[in-house]
Amino acid sequence: MDVILLERVEKLGAIGDVVKVKDGFARNFLLPNKKALRANEANRKVFEANRARIESDNANRRGEAEKDAQSFKDASVTLIRQASNTGQLYGSVAVRDLVEALEADGHKVAKNQVVLDKPIKSIGVYDVRVALHPEVTVTVKVNVARSPEEAEMQASGVDVMASMFERDEAGFIEDYDPNAEPGATAEVQQDRGDEEPAQG
Repeated sequence: MDVILLERVEKLGAIGDVVKVKDGFARNFLLPNKKALRANEANRKVFEANRARIESDNANRRGEAEKDAQSFKDASVTLIRQASNTGQLYGSVAVRDLVEALEADGHKVAKNQVVLDKPIKSIGVYDVRVALHPEVTVTVKVNVARSPEEAEMQASGVDVMASMFERDEAGFIEDYDPNAEPGATAEVQQDRGDEEPAQG
């Protein structure tokens, strides 16, 4: 289906562009959200007659969005979630969670403005885009951790999972006893060593 765009649509075009899209995308998204008109002769005339007003309205909305964007400078949110030892979350962080966190920080954001390419399913620091306007996008740092202390470490640039893995490996090497029987732990060897004099 050919449509006339009433606003900039990412990966499609700008105001006034006539683009070909899949019927479902047009019917389910572009047309009901007033982002486009069907590209027929009547609508072309309507668009051209109202083009100046449409572009003016768009410029006003873009100006407001640019003002709002200033409040997002260096914006970040921290989400504390339960996760396994491998860093996998029990569940995932969805758009709704991000909207609630941003609103708690005083940012007014709608769900359809948060661009989350895929759900966040493990701890870490992520860059998430927020489209305040089709032509104004800001980036928010999302810090997902198991505790406030872990979140602080991640915020300072520490890879929590990597450092935890290194700690585990270091601990294993430190406790390793070359004289231990296969499968026996250092504690078991120690216990046996304590028991031997008693038996003699």
